[in-house]
Amino acid sequence: MPIFLHRHFTACSPVRRALLGLAAASLLSIGGSASAATDAYPNKPIKVIVPFPAGGGGDTLARLMLSRVAQELGQPFVFENLAGAGGNVGSQTGARAAADGYTLIYGTNGTFAINHTLYKNAGFDPLKDFAPISQLSRIAAVVVVRGALPAKTMPELLQLIRNEPGKHTFASAGNGTTSHLAGEILKSTAQLDMVHVPYRGGAPAMNDLLSGQVDMMIEVMPNATPQLKGNRVRGLAVSTASRVASLPDTPTIAESGVPGFDVSAWDAVVVPAGTPAPVVARLNAAVQKALADPELRRQLQERGAEAAPGTSEALSGFIRGELKRWGDAVKRSGAQVD
Repeated sequence: MPIFLHRHFTACSPVRRALLGLAAASLLSIGGSASAATDAYPNKPIKVIVPFPAGGGGDTLARLMLSRVAQELGQPFVFENLAGAGGNVGSQTGARAAADGYTLIYGTNGTFAINHTLYKNAGFDPLKDFAPISQLSRIAAVVVVRGALPAKTMPELLQLIRNEPGKHTFASAGNGTTSHLAGEILKSTAQLDMVHVPYRGGAPAMNDLLSGQVDMMIEVMPNATPQLKGNRVRGLAVSTASRVASLPDTPTIAESGVPGFDVSAWDAVVVPAGTPAPVVARLNAAVQKALADPELRRQLQERGAEAAPGTSEALSGFIRGELKRWGDAVKRSGAQVD
């Protein structure tokens, strides 16, 4: 009898059939609404958090590339500069934003790699707090020296430093910056004894190089290019494994006596963790199409950068490797920010 009653209630109860019908309709409605919202993405302006000051090298590259992505998506991008703590302030804000695809976070090897060893607590996890979209570009650096320095080539510079250990100086934009760590990597790789002179930003460092107060600097191309074009400093070698299009006659550090040397800055775009996969895929597709634009590639090359599009998965693995690479460089340098 209990079995019979159970079967009768399950199969025949009008109340149960009505409840099951309502539940199914509700689930279909929710799923349909979510799908429709994703399909319509984006249907309003998108905010881009740039964790650096307006007008700086990072901000300029971010606006150049992501404005082109906005064209692909058909919605305007609203850029918001939230600088502070080497980019940590803006990155923290981005990590806490709604995971709906309407907040993008621009980042670099500084915010996504260097800062997580340089600072005791950067305030965010680049792997757990964000969903990767794509790498954007790879940015070469160049060894620039003051005009009166006797060395005219990279091999001559290496020999000069070795002949006079502890005498020559290299400037940087500050402790733990790309220009600092590139110098530290050169010191350790080429076994050089140089004195690091940190500044509060790339501009004052370059000014002192121009006035002859320091001997050299390994500066990223977007910042060094104007001075090179004006012949105010000499560029001896680029930091990447291969030569850069904007300086075709300038050799690499690797081919100038330091085999295997390959250091570059880079940038990428991410969204808060939990952003729906279809939205991530839509954003990635827009980035790939934007970075394939010949005019954008030309503009990047003029600045010493090259487009570096890729999958979301590739960016995740890349950041993981860069955390270790730059972290090791920070540890060797002894740099630390509380």
